[in-house]
Parts: sequence; C-alpha cells; structure tokens
Amino acid sequence: MARSGVVNRTDSEFRSLRVQNHAVELIRNGHIGKLEKIAVVLPFDPLPVGVQPDMPVPPELNYDLWLGPTAAVPYTEKRVHDVKQVKMRPNWMRISTYAQGMIANWGAHYFDVAQWAMNTEHSGPVTVEGRGQFPVSLWNTMINFKVQYAYANGVVMTCEQTPTSTPSITYYGSSAWIKIDGYPGTMTASKPELVTLEPEPGELDFSKTLWDKNDFIAAIREGHPTLEPIEVGHRAISIAQIGLVACQVEDKLRWNPDKEIFIGNNYANALLAAPLSRPQWAIA
Repeated sequence: MARSGVVNRTDSEFRSLRVQNHAVELIRNGHIGKLEKIAVVLPFDPLPVGVQPDMPVPPELNYDLWLGPTAAVPYTEKRVHDVKQVKMRPNWMRISTYAQGMIANWGAHYFDVAQWAMNTEHSGPVTVEGRGQFPVSLWNTMINFKVQYAYANGVVMTCEQTPTSTPSITYYGSSAWIKIDGYPGTMTASKPELVTLEPEPGELDFSKTLWDKNDFIAAIREGHPTLEPIEVGHRAISIAQIGLVACQVEDKLRWNPDKEIFIGNNYANALLAAPLSRPQWAIA
C-alpha cells in the first residue's frame, strides 16, 4: 500500500483517546526521564466452560457464513454469542479457532500505544519469554499468563493477566512514572503535575488527534498518512502473537524485528506460521 499510495488505517481507537496520547506525549517529550519499563495488565475473561450441548441455530444467524472456512461444528451459544447481549464480549474471542484471546484482544491496543511511546512502532522487541495456561475446554485461548519483552533500546515490557486483574498500562521512567487505568482511562503519576501538563511549543502535541475513523477520512481527503497505518497495526498485533508463541514453547526466544522471525528456533517459527494449530494443555 505504501508503494501504491493508498491511504490505510488500523481501526484501533486507543491512539485517539486523549489520556493515552497524552501519556505518549509526556514520554516522548522527556517528562518522565529515560523510559525504562512498561507494565501492561489485561482484564480477565470468564473461566472456561465445560462441555456444551448442541443447540438449534437462531433464525437470524447464517451459521454457515459465520463459520466461513473453519471446520463445520455444531452450533452452541457459547461458541458464538448471546444474540440478546450484543454489547458483551463475544464468546468466539475465547476460542483459538477464531481468535487468540485477551493477549491479542486488549493486548493489541496497549501494545500499540506502548510501541508508539517507545518510538518503535515500525519495529519490535529482540527477546520474548513467558508462561501461560491453555485450558482443555471449548474456551481454550490462553489465560493466567505473564510475558516479558526486551527491546534493543533497553526498555523491558511486561504483559500479564490474573484472575483478579483489571486493565492498565504503566510507564516507568528514570525520574517519574505514569499509569493509565481502565477504559477510556484515568491517569495518575508519581509527579501529580504531569497529569495536567500540556506540551510546550515545539514539543510533540497530540491534543488535536482526531477519532480513529475521522482520522481515516481526513487522511483520504487531505492526502496524508493516517495516525496508524496498517504496518503500524501489524507491528502491534505481532507483539501479541510472538508472546503467545513464547508461552507455547515455554522458552526465552530471540526475535529479529527486521525479518520478523525467531532466531534459532524452528518450532517457534512453525507456530508463528500457524499460531492456532497448537497442543491444548490442561490447566495446572
């Protein structure tokens, strides 16, 4: 798309949230000193469900179309979603045939702003390691995990989920820290004045950032790149995927962010090529 000049955008709204892009401003403008660590905490999904009964397909659902190219399996509500609860997170996000779980769901948003804050949005870490649990259940995406990423610039990023965790991202610098809790987010800081500190002339300023879809339309009309091109979005979700693979192999992996391959681990690269084709291990 870069060669063709087609305007493109990843549809992630976190960059458009003022509390999130304000934190990136403060970090990139040097107000917390040298960035040293980022701690991402993801929310917990409901516990895995047991064996589910086959159910009649709701008349409003074209189930064959919904399944698409995946294997034909009987319909059950816990595989899809409750049609009366459309505002709740759908069940398919917890099934590895269709999704990669919370590390990719919420993780992609947090990894995106973290990479933005580090100014590594076209790159990635150089090592990754982690542990997680893979339920033997209809809901079989990874839960109870902790992953650690190390970057060439010295920054270490952790991402974890526990049964009681609530979403947050914390940036630790050499002179201060900033934490954003929840969605759309509330900022706290070791130096309270940072919460209301606005950029000076000449500093990075994201205060006029458009909402994600408005940004896309404006870029088309005005002929400039969007705030989050597809390459940047790809890099964000790849952080989730290599973390998932590290938890599958339960080993510290070296990652080449230029070639986007693991160094010296063919098994990990095979999982990266087909990350949903994996053994399903029981919860310890």
